[in-house]
Amino acid sequence: QVWLVESGGGLVQAGASLTLSCAASGRTFSPYAMAWFRQAPGKEREFVAAISWASGKPWYADSIEGRFTVSRDNAKNTMSLQMSDLRPEDTAVYYCAAGASGLRTGVTSRGTDWGQGTQVTVSS
Repeated sequence: QVWLVESGGGLVQAGASLTLSCAASGRTFSPYAMAWFRQAPGKEREFVAAISWASGKPWYADSIEGRFTVSRDNAKNTMSLQMSDLRPEDTAVYYCAAGASGLRTGVTSRGTDWGQGTQVTVSS
């Protein structure tokens, strides 16, 4: 069993920065990749970014346009998402996930572990 807990969400104004964190605990934690997804009200879940747990190589959704940076700390079993130049359209619940290689491009499976999510609200 793996538990993922997100933190760092909140209400910010457009143009601001925010950093989300995801802490993992449970059985020996060594996924192929971790990822961030988001879901806005009335919309489908959207892939945001992913990172290789072993190498730290990142992948990003095109929609992020270079504004977000994903990182991980293997020693602390944590992953972070630094978000800058936030826009109202970034408003969503952000989820972290851990699992297989498909996460590199946002592909999840029955074996993907999920956190409960953290709300990010960007006001205009």
